[in-house]
Amino acid sequence: MIYKIRVILDTKDDVFRDIEVRDKQTLFTLYKGIMSAFSLQGEELASFYDSDQNWNQGREIPLEDMDNEDSDQTMADFYIHESFPQIGSRMIFVYDYMEMWTFFVELMEIEEKKAVLNYPLTVYRYGIVPLKAPKKSMDVINLEDDEDLMADDDAAFDDLDLDSDIEIDDDI
Repeated sequence: MIYKIRVILDTKDDVFRDIEVRDKQTLFTLYKGIMSAFSLQGEELASFYDSDQNWNQGREIPLEDMDNEDSDQTMADFYIHESFPQIGSRMIFVYDYMEMWTFFVELMEIEEKKAVLNYPLTVYRYGIVPLKAPKKSMDVINLEDDEDLMADDDAAFDDLDLDSDIEIDDDI
């Protein structure tokens, strides 16, 4: 069986690739396919994460076992058919923990056809991959301007009597 997987770069512009892999290949094979499809260097650490339909990040499946006990499983331990049990199954892929290239990965189609080529195979490309990882927008809270944080303008941290409930024994 051949699995068609759509890999979408988390960026404001539409950038995605459709990659075909065989069901008996592993997440490591899909990792190699993503690296090739998006022209990434392949020299940084990466992980897949289980995901639900709302793209909430779950269990991590790393590229390499970083634990000294060799007890954790890696991408090479998970078959495609296990990781994507049905059409619509999703994962999140993160490459390069410093730059945080983030991709949404979803199983689009399962075909019963004979594998005739070397897989993974990029079968569709859309959009231009940026030269640098897209920056994540983060909401910054300005503590001085936020009225909700300071309900009583007259109260200040210095004004609090933190020791008022403590009984002090003068006999010590």
